[in-house]
This record gives sequence, C-alpha cells and structure tokens, in this order.
Amino acid sequence: MFIKNYPYCAQRVFIVLLMFGQAFAQTSSDTVMRADSSVSALNNPYGLEALWVGSDSITKFVLLLLLVMSVSSWYIIVSKILLNKKMSGQAAQADEFFWSGDTVTQGVAKLDTDSPYRFIAESGASAVKTHIGLKKNIPSNDWIEMNIQSAVDTIQNSSQNGLSFLATVGSTSPFVGLFGTVWGIYHALTAIGISGQASIDKVAGPVGEALIMTAIGLAVAIPAVLGYNYLAKANKTVMDDVKEFSEELNGVLVGSDGRAA
Repeated sequence: MFIKNYPYCAQRVFIVLLMFGQAFAQTSSDTVMRADSSVSALNNPYGLEALWVGSDSITKFVLLLLLVMSVSSWYIIVSKILLNKKMSGQAAQADEFFWSGDTVTQGVAKLDTDSPYRFIAESGASAVKTHIGLKKNIPSNDWIEMNIQSAVDTIQNSSQNGLSFLATVGSTSPFVGLFGTVWGIYHALTAIGISGQASIDKVAGPVGEALIMTAIGLAVAIPAVLGYNYLAKANKTVMDDVKEFSEELNGVLVGSDGRAA
C-alpha cells in the first residue's frame, strides 16, 4: 500500500519540508532584524555620543561649560545644606552650654573651635580688652556693639558664599544652552544645504541634536534656581539665631560694663 502511494507520500513530505524551511527562514530573518535593531539602538546616530563626536570645538565648549555649571551648582547646594545643618547644631550647643558659664571666656571654652557663636563671643570679649588708647574716645557700649556687629556681618557674608553663583547659573545657563542650539542648527542646515538632501532623516537628526543643548541648559538652570531659593530661606533662619545670640551677648557685656568678659 505504501509502495503504491509512494509518489503521493513523497509529495506530502516535500510540502512539509518546504513549509518547515519557510518557517525557519522567517524565524532567521526576524532574528537578524532584531539583532540589527539592537545594534542600531546601541549605535544611535542621533544621541549624545553622536552629538559630542560630530560637534565642533564651540559646541564642545558649550557642553563642557554647562557640565561645569551643573557640577558646581550641585556642590554648592549640598555643601551649603550641610553647613546650615551644622550651624543649627552649633546654635543648640550655644544655648545649652555657653550661657551656663560665669564669664564669656568660660562660655567660649565650651563651644566648638569653628562655631560662629564662638567667633562672635570672642569678638565681644576682645572688644572689652582692646578699648584702649584713642579707642577710648568711642563710648564703651558703642565699641562693643560695633565689634559684635562686625563679627555677625562676617558670618553673614560667609553664609552667602555661593548663592550669587547659583543665581548666575540659574539665569544664564538656559541662554548658554540656547546658544548651543542656534549654533548646532546653523551647522546642521549648512551641512544639509551642502549635501543637497532635505529628507526628514537628514533634517530631524541634526536639528534634534541641536535642541538637546536647550534641554541641557534647562536641566542645569532648574536645580540652581530651586537651590538658590531654598538656601536663601535656610540662611535667613540660621542668621536669625546668630543675630539673637549677638544681641543677648551685647546686652550681657554692656550691662556688666565689660566685667562679664
């Protein structure tokens, strides 16, 4: 029976093998296409890497400038937050230990060497001892207040360090990024004009790369502005404690005619 229907069986086997071969070929084709897409995704001709490799010296300078702005801004923000936290702890230390001493000198010994409250107290005590010579023509109360206020101003100026840089970055980095975008679009259009090809793939890629510069500029500016606003408010809170301490110290020294120094 099998021998009798051999041509028919061979035909069916051939058809099955043909279908299997087509399926295998389709599977192989899909695998190759997926591999090609993975390679193209890894080698994206329109990404940041391509922007850096294909850019000129001015574009590279703009990118590096934005990078420096961003890193510096984050450094200032983090360092100032830690400093304000430390000063808050030193304020609590001054409230707890400084006023328990009999004299300002004894209270100073209980404070950290880098404490702004110690610096103010030492300035007040020093004012009493340096009120000599021609300085005696200045009333003692005014002389003590002048020295304490000078110390407070020094601390306040120190607390403001870096805020002007944040304000500068927040206001200028979007324009730096915009400059990079304009420069990139100019070169992209020039290259398209020279090649004579204005298809969507020739236009969208270079122009999209140029627009990345504006996005980077905004990414640098937003944290700088937010950090500036936060630190300005935090500094005010810290300086309120410093000023309160200085006023109390001035009252103690003036009320005791300097004997409490």
